[in-house]
Amino acid sequence: MPALSPHPTPIPEANAVLWTFLTEAREILGDRVVGIYLAGSLATGEFDQSSDIDVLVVTTGALPAETVAALTAMHERLSAGTARWGKWGWELEVSYVPKDAVRRYDPANDTHPYIDRGGRLRIEERGREWDIQRHVIREWGITVEGPPPRSFIDPVGPDDVRRAVLLAITEWWPRFLLDPTELHPRGYRSYIVLTGCRMLYTLKHGTVASKPLAARWAQETLGPRWPALIAWAATARHGPYTEELDNLSESLDFIRFVIERGRQFELAEAAAPDG
Repeated sequence: MPALSPHPTPIPEANAVLWTFLTEAREILGDRVVGIYLAGSLATGEFDQSSDIDVLVVTTGALPAETVAALTAMHERLSAGTARWGKWGWELEVSYVPKDAVRRYDPANDTHPYIDRGGRLRIEERGREWDIQRHVIREWGITVEGPPPRSFIDPVGPDDVRRAVLLAITEWWPRFLLDPTELHPRGYRSYIVLTGCRMLYTLKHGTVASKPLAARWAQETLGPRWPALIAWAATARHGPYTEELDNLSESLDFIRFVIERGRQFELAEAAAPDG
């Protein structure tokens, strides 16, 4: 067994499903495993009852279809084990990425298995957002087994992280303005508000911040209009995903604000002497 604390989270059921996953994934993958790393909120130190369990499994190469099918079936079983683990089997989100695709972003080698909440298999392009994930894993990822992330992930500089955030703001966020239905559940709406805080923090500082840190920074620096909405988001992320639309309009205004800040940053970068 790896030299990892038997209690990597403060929640016993989350620890139990994580260790069961690690055992079964090793059995399926065998010698195809290069390393296994805890990412997301586990890496940044903000894991709590509203978190998911983010894991990166680095493999020697692309996985055969039958291996991906076996992994998907395993995740489906874990997701269905609510009597044993509560919601935590459902909350597993695991990426299976070859070592050469983790080292640096390569658009020609950017499509790999990702098993989402509930055991749903997705094979899709990661895009430049992968730079953000690689940055988090390289700087803060928790090694379950394998070499340290810094030994095989190239440095992801501040400009790389900012570029990835700008693409998310300009290409992904406008869809909420065209169809805000996705924002009706209050839990997801609060997640988007906090994500906006994190994005603006990254544009300012060139690194990734946890949700609590980014929220505090945003309340102190973004002006008097937003502190109440951000405080609501910090609380609502712990509640149920019910549809309460009382601040939907204000949340959409905050999305417009984030998009505009992103455009201003982009214009400033273009106008810079070395831009």
